[in-house]
Amino acid sequence: MELTPEKDYVLKSIQSNDIHFIRFWFTDVLGSLKSFAVTPSEIETAFDEGMGFDGSSIEGFSRIQESDMLAFPDASTFQALPWRPAENGVARMFCDIRTPEDEPFEGDPRHALKRMLKKAADQGFVMNVGPELEFFYFADQETTVPLDNGGYFDLTPLDLASDIRRDTVLSLENMGIPVEYSHHEVAPSQHEIDLRYDDALSMADAVMTYRLVVKEVAMQHGAYATFMPKPISDQNGNGMHVHQSLFTEEGDNAFFDTDDPQGYNLSPLAKSYIAGILKYAPEFTAITNQFVNSYKRLVPGYEAPVYVTWARRNRSALVRVPLYKPGKEQATRIEVRSPDPSCNPYLAFAVMLGAGLAGIEEGLALPPEFTLNAFALSAEERAQAGIATLPENLGAAIDAFERSTLMRDVLGEHIHSYVVRNKRAEWAEYGAYVTDWELSRYLATL
Repeated sequence: MELTPEKDYVLKSIQSNDIHFIRFWFTDVLGSLKSFAVTPSEIETAFDEGMGFDGSSIEGFSRIQESDMLAFPDASTFQALPWRPAENGVARMFCDIRTPEDEPFEGDPRHALKRMLKKAADQGFVMNVGPELEFFYFADQETTVPLDNGGYFDLTPLDLASDIRRDTVLSLENMGIPVEYSHHEVAPSQHEIDLRYDDALSMADAVMTYRLVVKEVAMQHGAYATFMPKPISDQNGNGMHVHQSLFTEEGDNAFFDTDDPQGYNLSPLAKSYIAGILKYAPEFTAITNQFVNSYKRLVPGYEAPVYVTWARRNRSALVRVPLYKPGKEQATRIEVRSPDPSCNPYLAFAVMLGAGLAGIEEGLALPPEFTLNAFALSAEERAQAGIATLPENLGAAIDAFERSTLMRDVLGEHIHSYVVRNKRAEWAEYGAYVTDWELSRYLATL
């Protein structure tokens, strides 16, 4: 084995920290975290040769006749799990999935993101990402009974879950994931913990870790945490606003231009990137908002974006250019507000990057900033203004995604075709399901 400094660190950390199990983490196409445990004696072999597993058992991976897969641990992602006992401890590493022929597996979401990041790197750019993930704390997983009735930024006594949130932040930081903010969100028992920006691959790994840590710590406190996009019909849903920017290899922000004639401090590259996001958002929504329930959040009146516009201060826009620190290069970025935290972060970051790069390649012009409240306009007024809408439901989102040549290129045929098949089946199943709403509305009258 070629003993790089990172691999050497892993081997020494296992020995010095009494680590007895190393969990190999990866995701299926839908973003569910998968894991199997490896003992310390196998780690050196795993670095060199990978660890075999049955890929046909993983959602969206391979057919049973092509089931052999290999998981190669990424030594840079080694972290002890702070919620497990220190004695006979447990650590984790994220893995890259390869075929027995030692080729990257096309169904591996981490590989799909890596391909897009390489495309950006070939053009001299690094994608930085800072997501804001919202979630609810409930009394249990069977009901939506809240732990508090607090609102946006509320503190005790209304915010009864602050201890859970505090312990979650500490656990994340113990795993090397820096946190910028944590606070109560708008809806009762809704919370948000924002991660400090990082490169997109590290951040996708961090999002997967974040979701597990939030649930683990809630469970330790006798509560249940959910990232379901819209668990309560008359309250705001859970979003995952994704702040993003492109930096050069020299560390300069490629989105920043102090000489922007329009006064936005945005470079021509940034404007074309935003235009690409706006053009292709209807096509990538099936990835950033991948479940039937996602579209219960994307409705007017609950602060989630529905209309394809951009703005600076206007929070009804799909894409926002935050003005917290105007004129500061490092802070210049865009915020895409439509994704929800149930998405697969590897694929979500990949499709947004793909859309932005396509905007740059196509030389798209940035449309005028939309400063009105899009929710207050009539359908006729929006049509006159040329404002497009995001897909209204999963069926419409899959139609747009299936037709998209760009999404097929970004994700590869394997993932693209699987998502279409899986989501068509989900939409058909939902369409045939008789809901409580239908029963209460029709059973006694028809």
